[in-house]
Amino acid sequence: MNKDELKSRLKSFALRIVVLVDNMPTTISSQAFARQIIRSGTSPFANYRAACLAKSEKDFLNKLKMVEEELDETSCWLELIAESDIVAADRLSSIRTECDELMKIIVASILTHRKNMDRKNVKSI
Repeated sequence: MNKDELKSRLKSFALRIVVLVDNMPTTISSQAFARQIIRSGTSPFANYRAACLAKSEKDFLNKLKMVEEELDETSCWLELIAESDIVAADRLSSIRTECDELMKIIVASILTHRKNMDRKNVKSI
């Protein structure tokens, strides 16, 4: 998957989070979850865009780690929303699957990038 495809998937994911939040009930607990997930669920897109503009290999890696952390937090909130029945679990299954898939892609990218950085360091010695 190239950078543009990943950007597109992260943007679509962020937009799905926005729709989810806008359709959540107005109870105190659901609004508390909504405030959390709107932040964590939209930031991976912005952080990945920032990673694509990174000034160094290390900067790129750090920004990818931020994407990973935000996707993990989003997964946590999706789990709580489903298990608290604020939104029916079956209505959340596809967005949870997409979150998991994006997480796997980002983790694989982090591992590949680290391996490539290690190879460059070994060659320069």
